Amino acid sequence: MKRTTVRRAGLSIVAVTLLAGVTACGSGGSGGSEGSGAATGSRGATAGGSAGSGEGGEGSPRLSPVAALRTAEKSTDGADSAKVESSTTIGSLMSMTADGALGWGHGLTGALTITYTGGTVADTMRQLGSTSTQARYLPDAYYARMSDAFARQTGGRHWIRYAYDDLERLGGSSGAYLKDQMTHTTPNQSVKLLLASGDVRQVGTDTVRGRHTRHYAGTVEVADLARQNSGLTRAQVDDLKKTLEQAGVTTETVDIWIDDHDLLVKKVERGQTAQGGYTQTAYYSDYGTEVSAKEPPADDTADFTELVRKQGAGTGS
Repeated sequence: MKRTTVRRAGLSIVAVTLLAGVTACGSGGSGGSEGSGAATGSRGATAGGSAGSGEGGEGSPRLSPVAALRTAEKSTDGADSAKVESSTTIGSLMSMTADGALGWGHGLTGALTITYTGGTVADTMRQLGSTSTQARYLPDAYYARMSDAFARQTGGRHWIRYAYDDLERLGGSSGAYLKDQMTHTTPNQSVKLLLASGDVRQVGTDTVRGRHTRHYAGTVEVADLARQNSGLTRAQVDDLKKTLEQAGVTTETVDIWIDDHDLLVKKVERGQTAQGGYTQTAYYSDYGTEVSAKEPPADDTADFTELVRKQGAGTGS
């Protein structure tokens, strides 16, 4: 494979897989409000503090699954930030893990370490010099740090800057989807999906990483998402439906685990896409944690659109 071909594949793969890394945080649609800050702290309760009444604590009133999830959706959204550990598999395309912290109080911010563990994406990243990359998320763009081998092909710069507006402009409808995912994804989206599905049931109680939780599950039929009885607005349901349809998803199963402070601590989503079956599992902890993501040094950063332009103008690419 020519170096220019590998480099172009790397640019595209980073865009797609960083999306997968952050969407393990949620299921798309509108989340936190937009803003320009690069750091966020606690606006809600931490994992060790009280965030709501719940239904699992000693002496707490028992709520219906829908009422319990409405409380959890608000508590999780209001917490503003959390530490995230996730794993994602999409058919033979890729498998990957992500680890870090994300905030959503003033636009999406944070940092993840993403490691590609299998599939064709891992093969291509291996040719680019590393199967692991750092990702930094800021309200207007995200940044991916590539290997030294990759930097030697891009003027010595290690970081690639992907402005969300550029992704939307270059990618058409898929670019608009990518921008929406990157700027509005929060953990509570999985809770919203279950609420909108109309198929919510409490499976039982579990212990997840030492924390007592209530396990809820349901099947999401995208065509049948509704706002009736879910507590969601029509716009929120339309956003959820659009996101899933653009990803080629028609049906998926969602399992979530809510702790005694009404905070999401684990979610598993499974379904089918055009690239094959997918599974996303994420764990959330330390809600309200301080999150800081600094813009990388300008002299070590290349803009995605500029790299695409140079490659298009080159010969033999």
